[in-house]
Amino acid sequence: MTDELTENYRGAFDGSLGFGEAPALILVDFVAAYFDKDSPLYAGVEDALSSALRIRDAARSAGIPVIYTNVVYQKGGGDGGVFYRKVPALEVFVSGNPLGGWPEGLEPADGELVISKQYPSAFFGTSLAATLEAKGIDTLIITGLTTSGCVRATCVDAMSYGFIPIVVADACGDRHAAPHEANLFDMNAKYADVVDEHTVIEHVK
Repeated sequence: MTDELTENYRGAFDGSLGFGEAPALILVDFVAAYFDKDSPLYAGVEDALSSALRIRDAARSAGIPVIYTNVVYQKGGGDGGVFYRKVPALEVFVSGNPLGGWPEGLEPADGELVISKQYPSAFFGTSLAATLEAKGIDTLIITGLTTSGCVRATCVDAMSYGFIPIVVADACGDRHAAPHEANLFDMNAKYADVVDEHTVIEHVK
C-alpha cells in the first residue's frame, strides 16, 4: 500500500487489538479446488497452505483448538441461494466432487472440528460461534482462502460476535495479489490485527 494511503488512514483506523488469553486456529476453505490447475477456482496459493500447516503444527503442539471449514452443496446448489447463483464456479463444491476434498497434507486429525458451510463466512448458518463460546475462546487466528472472500467474511463476523480476529497474512491467499493486499490492509485497519506467520508461532509456543 502507498504511503499516501497509510497516512490517510492514520489517526482514524490505526488501532490494534493484541492476542487474547484463549485462542483457536481456523483454516478456512483450504480445499483441493484452489490447488488443482484444472479447477476454475485454481488460485496458485500453495505458499499460503504451507504457512497454514506450519501454524497448525505449532497450534497442535500448544494444545490450541484447530478448526477447518469446507464448502458443501446439495446437488443443484439449492442450499447455496444467491451466492451459488452469483458464482457458477461454486458447482465444484457439490457433494461428492473431489475438488471439495482436502489437499495433500491437510487431513484433519481425530477430534479436530470440521465445519461445512454454504456461504462465505465460517459463522453464517453454522455452529462456530456457539462452539467457540463453549470452549471459552476469545481469539480466532484466521488462515485460509480466499483473502477477499471467505477469509474477510469470517474476520468481520468474528469481530461482530466478540472474538478477537488475528489474520495471518502469510497463511491467507487469493487468486491475485491486488485483492489480497487490499483486503489485508482493510481488515487490519478496521476489524482485525493482521500479522505474519512468525508472530503467531512465537505467540502460541
